[in-house]
Amino acid sequence: MFRVFGQYVPVKSFILVFSEMLMIAGSLYLALWIRLHEATDFRVYVNQPYVLLKVVAVLVVCFVCFYYNDLYDLRAVSRRWELLIRLTQALGATCVLLAILYFVFPDLMLGRGVFVLSVAIFSAALILWRMILDFTGTFFRPEQKVLVAGTGALGIELVKEILEHPELNFNVLGFLGESPDQVGKPLVNPGIIGTIEDVDDIAFSKTADRVILALAERRRQMPLRQLLRLKMSGVKIEEAHALFEKLTGRILLNQLSPSFLILSDGFKKTRFQRFMKRSSDVIIASIGLVLMSPILVVIAALIYLESGRPIFFRQLRTGYKGREFQMLKFRSMRQDSESGGAKWAQQGDSRITRVGKFIRIYRLDEIPQFINVLRGEMSIIGPRPEQPLLVQMLQEKIPFYQERHNVRPGISGWAQIRFKYGASIEDTETKLEYDLFYIKHMSPTFDLAIAFRTVQVMIFGHGAV
Repeated sequence: MFRVFGQYVPVKSFILVFSEMLMIAGSLYLALWIRLHEATDFRVYVNQPYVLLKVVAVLVVCFVCFYYNDLYDLRAVSRRWELLIRLTQALGATCVLLAILYFVFPDLMLGRGVFVLSVAIFSAALILWRMILDFTGTFFRPEQKVLVAGTGALGIELVKEILEHPELNFNVLGFLGESPDQVGKPLVNPGIIGTIEDVDDIAFSKTADRVILALAERRRQMPLRQLLRLKMSGVKIEEAHALFEKLTGRILLNQLSPSFLILSDGFKKTRFQRFMKRSSDVIIASIGLVLMSPILVVIAALIYLESGRPIFFRQLRTGYKGREFQMLKFRSMRQDSESGGAKWAQQGDSRITRVGKFIRIYRLDEIPQFINVLRGEMSIIGPRPEQPLLVQMLQEKIPFYQERHNVRPGISGWAQIRFKYGASIEDTETKLEYDLFYIKHMSPTFDLAIAFRTVQVMIFGHGAV
């Protein structure tokens, strides 16, 4: 397994990306060979200037369409009929985008016959290749045998997540309990197979690759001598919060101690990183306002025609270092939507107007926040800012909630693309777990990946209320 931005990504996903990009390139050259008939003509053509650029353009468009149709999400394409549907959608989107690209830049065109032939070749090759990978999947993801030391909520939550990620090929051998009376008790799948004191003997007999520490109380329960023996023998000893973070892209708040955050890697924010983030924010916000100005005018007119003024919705939010600011949005609710006080939007909320429903689905109501970005109150990527009254309440109920204010709030963020719209304290707690993960691993490349995924959320309207 590889780690990308602190999260495990299956080796198979990387193999799929690189192998299929090679297959697309190979299909294009094979289609050229078939169309040109003669080897001499083929060599002359491929040695022409910009031929490589034409192939790269196709590869980029294909990758974007395949990625946005979740063809590299192993859980989303676990069934072959899903693969066929998503592949058809991706190829259709590829044809549309390439048609637009060739209309704007006709010199990039390889030829309609070449493209149609290469699509046929690649489609057959891709389906065959994926079937081969399914049959030989364990070769690319060897099994990892795992023992979980601890039977509390932390260990149970971790095992549930492991079972939801079969593509990573973790095999949970069982839990280790605090007392012999617990042995044999079922928990998730499987149950308690031994005691913590016997962790070394059980790990050796079961040929475990990892022992995960999920103990609620460690001072008196940690079997240091046995764990040291395992460590020296090559068995990986890992903290439950650390593995949960790598599996899910979240920092689990359950039993989370400040020492874990203090001693773990990450949370680096150098002056150069801050300068680059702020500079990119200003550049993107400026370009975004210019390019989207026609859309701004249309949305403003639609809001005015349906429900009058005001066009914009201004609301006090808590931002960087706890400073309050007026956040701008296109108004998507009735004028009296908050006459009874601040509250979360709900699914099917009657306060949302018809225009408001549309612009919320595609996140178009957030465009005016580019102005907040230029003012320095927000960033393009970061945790979403909340209202001061909600912040005060949430800080009392959710541990570490105030830590999300150590970075500028964002128009989009890791929590927004990974979790549904939060409408409860429980949802907010889960979104905070994503926010803490983002703050820990924040970087320009991570921001770029989030922005790339945000476009998919906007196109398909996932997660809006």
